[in-house]
Amino acid sequence: MVSYLLPGAPRKKLRVNALSSSESEAESNRRHLQSRLLDQVLTADVCRRLGIFAVPEDFRLTVVIPVYNEVNTVADVIERVRRTGLPLEIIVVDDGSRDGTREKLAALPAAEDLRIVLHDTNRGKGAALRTGFELATGTAIVVQDADLEYDPDDFRFLIQPIIEGQADVVYGTRYGHHDRPVPPLWHVYVNRLITRLANLRTGLYLSDVETCYKVVRRELLQELAPGLRENRFGIEIELTVKLARRGARFYERPIRYDRRGFDEGKKIGWRDGVRALYCMLRY
Repeated sequence: MVSYLLPGAPRKKLRVNALSSSESEAESNRRHLQSRLLDQVLTADVCRRLGIFAVPEDFRLTVVIPVYNEVNTVADVIERVRRTGLPLEIIVVDDGSRDGTREKLAALPAAEDLRIVLHDTNRGKGAALRTGFELATGTAIVVQDADLEYDPDDFRFLIQPIIEGQADVVYGTRYGHHDRPVPPLWHVYVNRLITRLANLRTGLYLSDVETCYKVVRRELLQELAPGLRENRFGIEIELTVKLARRGARFYERPIRYDRRGFDEGKKIGWRDGVRALYCMLRY
């Protein structure tokens, strides 16, 4: 520690100032060293694997939420989407709900990031998605079911390949890791069968074609949207086939999934599985 003494100046005060300056320099050196060490550890490849990347200022994610009779969860899912901290456009399409969902949506405060669209009758998930796709203005579009089976915190991980120019389409796979609740055996086998048949149809090697989390560049999806025909869950297969036919670059990343049962309001059934097989032949 260096002490400076000027005529008429208190020695103690100057010693404190010199100490503060020395501490400030030491803190700066410490932070610089930490930064260098982080740069060595968090290389570009490591950052990519951890999902650490900068979101461009002009990027916005459109989240399309099809809703049918989800009064108990719809407000929660909107809040969880917002908690991601991403620049968002949220489009909620109520598909003819009759359980109080519309009243719950009407009670939400107006917000710039939220748009609510009402279908007069229940037309199906596919029809609700087409409505949302056509209204989207974001850079990319993702589908979010309103039943809280899927975790919006995975959005940041899913949009990375699109932002970095590696993909046009990113599918979140429920079967890409084992850090998840264990699903029933029949659920896994049915999804694997449909996925393998879809792979034969498209020439892709996906692991989860029926996933809700499909992130697609907006321009590409809006080119396809007017030609989409499936009104129910068959849109998952139709969209995949048509994206593959357009030569879109596909990417997969693991996501979390908390499956709910039919007694909790799950709507997809065995008829939708049969329809999925039909869609592979039709499209």
